Amino acid sequence: MMKSVVRSRSSLVLVALGIVCLFLPAILGEYLIHVMILIFFYAYLGQCWNILGGYAGQLSIGHAAYYGIGAYTSTLLFTHLGLTPWLGMIAGGVAAMMLGLFTGYLCFRFGLKGPYFALATLGFAEILRLICLNMTSIGGAQGILIPLLGQDFLKFQFMERKFFYYIVFGMLILSIAVVTRIEKSRMGYYFRALHQNEDAAEALGIDITRYKLIAVGLSSFLTALGGTFYAQYTMYIEPEIMFGSFTSVDILLRTIIGGAGTVYGPVIGSFILTPVSEIMRNVVGGGKSGINIMVFGIIVMLICIFMQKGILPWLKARVSNYFGSENEDSASEYVIKEGTS
Repeated sequence: MMKSVVRSRSSLVLVALGIVCLFLPAILGEYLIHVMILIFFYAYLGQCWNILGGYAGQLSIGHAAYYGIGAYTSTLLFTHLGLTPWLGMIAGGVAAMMLGLFTGYLCFRFGLKGPYFALATLGFAEILRLICLNMTSIGGAQGILIPLLGQDFLKFQFMERKFFYYIVFGMLILSIAVVTRIEKSRMGYYFRALHQNEDAAEALGIDITRYKLIAVGLSSFLTALGGTFYAQYTMYIEPEIMFGSFTSVDILLRTIIGGAGTVYGPVIGSFILTPVSEIMRNVVGGGKSGINIMVFGIIVMLICIFMQKGILPWLKARVSNYFGSENEDSASEYVIKEGTS
């Protein structure tokens, strides 16, 4: 009973926070709007990674591959063919999904798991980085500068940051809705069964290759959309930024810190880490470069040491201890029930 009350109150708080976010651009300055855009942006990317890494339990450290494909596809279609980035975004998502399904099939077909799967994803991202770095026809090491054509919705170009704010906020809400739907569905239980024990899940009748490919395809498609948003927001892309390993780490770090396998873990992680990273970079990143990274690293280490499953699971455990816990079906129990019903 108490747990239901806590959940309903939490939902009301989340709705209230969402309404507040809608009106923030009216009271915030340009720099703070930029910080909020980054918070929403990394929360969105973290949510995309969460589908594959948090729920399905497939640790990817090469999500920059899908991110970069999304950015390069939409940018090249816009600069060479004049195609609106809104359609280029979808094209980039489809291209990234095809790559995700291809790499995923190869990895799962040969039984790559855990660190081996992680290294394989990193390898594919590095291959794409080297290809783009050495292909002068798509900008090479210099990258691509997107021409500024003025305020135009169809060209995904705006003179005020508030428009980007609302777009990325909408993308974040969409990703939360998708993950919430997955979590409450049979597929979500299958994902968590894979995460807990792949061999046991297969023994219970789950087609583990199929569901891992579904997770890869959905995660890569959504991640590519974020790549297009970044390209249009900064108006510049280059291989090191789009395909670099540090980009993959940025994508997954917020989720792991906030709580992988939870709906709001990536959001909490981004609200904590992104402002710290941005503020420290601006405060001490000039003459004392490296101090910001050190402070950021210390914060991450402390969270990992004292909240090993992430901030949100740690908070949930404290709430459960205070109000008393109620038993919930595990993923394996759910699969057994489905199989025997």
